[in-house]
Amino acid sequence: MTGCRKTLLAIAALGAAGLVLVAAGGMTARSEEKRWQAVAPGRIEACSGQIKLGAVVAGVVDKVLVKANDRVFAGEPLIRLADGELAGRLSAAESQVALRKRARDEKSATGRAGTLRKARDARADADEKVYAVRAIVDRTAAEWRAKGGSSEALTKARSALAGAKVELAKREEELQALEDDAPLPTVLEGQLSIARSEYAVARSALDNMTVRAPADGTVLQVNVHAGESVSPGSPQPLLQLADISALCVRAELDERDLAFVGMKQAVSVRAAASPDKELTGKVVSIAPLVGPGRMETSGPRNQSDVNVVEVMIELTETGQSLTGMKVDVYFKPGETAGR
Repeated sequence: MTGCRKTLLAIAALGAAGLVLVAAGGMTARSEEKRWQAVAPGRIEACSGQIKLGAVVAGVVDKVLVKANDRVFAGEPLIRLADGELAGRLSAAESQVALRKRARDEKSATGRAGTLRKARDARADADEKVYAVRAIVDRTAAEWRAKGGSSEALTKARSALAGAKVELAKREEELQALEDDAPLPTVLEGQLSIARSEYAVARSALDNMTVRAPADGTVLQVNVHAGESVSPGSPQPLLQLADISALCVRAELDERDLAFVGMKQAVSVRAAASPDKELTGKVVSIAPLVGPGRMETSGPRNQSDVNVVEVMIELTETGQSLTGMKVDVYFKPGETAGR
């Protein structure tokens, strides 16, 4: 009996130990499960969005002035199209303005009419100065891109352009105040006004032959070369750029995991290209729309079988991340990222 009792006690002890081990294993598994509330696929992109630039008019590329990874400033010329006869058209329109202005100046104007004439001329002169200084900026930028070196001359030219734009805005405001109750212009004033309008149209047509950066950013991709024909209907953009100083992740969260994700929630991000490196971020927006997923997934499910919610994550640590890179986003439970 004594030996049998010892055996039973040993079995009971082993059973209890087994239960403890099973319980501990279960707790470990549950703890591991709670490490992430949800996981979603995503892609890295510029927080401000990616800009795709195309041609405004059909033409042939004359020069490509930038390349991938170049940092550009708002207004900088990126691609020039061959202008053909447009430069000649502009020159002819400019001659007409000069001719009409001389004819008008032969007739003196006094009082309110004289004040209005001076304001119109001041506005036209300020407008012409903006374009003249911008041409200097364009030329200086192209030389700096081609030869490198100090950017001091470019900085001065851009500062002068900013000043010219301020002056133009001032002259436009003054002219607008005078024209509110102005009498009808004389025949000669009207002819000069028409000539100036035709000159502005010719200049705008020539401007359309240059593709400019709409904002500061970095050139991501150039898809055109000198000599190629382009048109506004081309399916592929001529050039893509973005401000990559701030990067985000556009993730597609399974709608069934939406209850586990909230604003400012801390996340970890791992790129498929470097799974051993972990980036950090926070949720900055959750779309109010559920729809089919558009990103390719590595799992067995078809992407059309899953409805997703688009979640934007702002990366607080970017490392060597590139726009367009595939990543997996891990949403941390009960954790809010700092500002």
